[in-house]
Amino acid sequence: MIETLTDLVPAHAIAEFPVNTFLESIVVDANNNLFITSHHDGKVFRIGADGVIATHATVAGKATGLVLTPDGELLLSGWDEKETSVIWRIARDGTVELLTQLPLAIFLNGLTRLDGDNYLIADSYHGAIWELNVPRKTVSIWLEHPELARTSPEEVTPGVNGLKIYDNFLYASNTQKKQLVKIPILADGLAGEPEIFLTGVNIDDFAFDVEGNLYGTTHVFNSVVKITSDRIVTTIAELQQGMAGSTALAFGTSPGDRTSIYVTTNGGMSFPPVTGIESGKVVRLEVGIAGLSLV
Repeated sequence: MIETLTDLVPAHAIAEFPVNTFLESIVVDANNNLFITSHHDGKVFRIGADGVIATHATVAGKATGLVLTPDGELLLSGWDEKETSVIWRIARDGTVELLTQLPLAIFLNGLTRLDGDNYLIADSYHGAIWELNVPRKTVSIWLEHPELARTSPEEVTPGVNGLKIYDNFLYASNTQKKQLVKIPILADGLAGEPEIFLTGVNIDDFAFDVEGNLYGTTHVFNSVVKITSDRIVTTIAELQQGMAGSTALAFGTSPGDRTSIYVTTNGGMSFPPVTGIESGKVVRLEVGIAGLSLV
């Protein structure tokens, strides 16, 4: 790990789940509803303004990445009950539709919108990023590159993992290599040549604020870090603030909540802290800078 500053921010747990709940991904819609995937049981939970946890949708398989579409639907990556990589579409009322299968994919993970009806999907074990066109239900490799791959097929830690776009660059975390990759998006929507933005920090999922700062979950390191555009890394939340197994995060969207980050955790299931596995949580952090709008 590179040298990291520490400047902890206010933290407050807003939801708690049973021990061994692997909360995996989170998105926040335009009405500030939180949608959260539970990896092992294939559920998508919803937490509204009332703070009540409700099951929004359930799929037959495992749930990983999540992204919102402009019309308020959700796209969900994962595996079906036959362990085939798939993308589901979830309507606003929670109705689930199998959108497409990706039999050549290995471990679908983070998703982000590229443009129009096109979305990018990380394939953590293939070392590649797929492009999905929703109306046509077609998928193709957008980029396959060594910087997205693991150091060896025996490594169980994901390679390319989280995906987000900022200032016409796609940023991708390679968790196993502890690096962030920066990929130019060319005028035709194709991928340019990747470069390493930062190395030496363990990032799972992440999000940007309006100033270009990146906020990332460190998963087995039980923290959230802030990374500035000039690569200064600061820890803003730690284990004692509920960050055991921090997996994903997203900014709030309502006028009074845009400077808040909502973090999901698995309680340390992947690498338990010395204090033992905790309950899965959703924790609100106040960072003081508004998030980059994704909806």
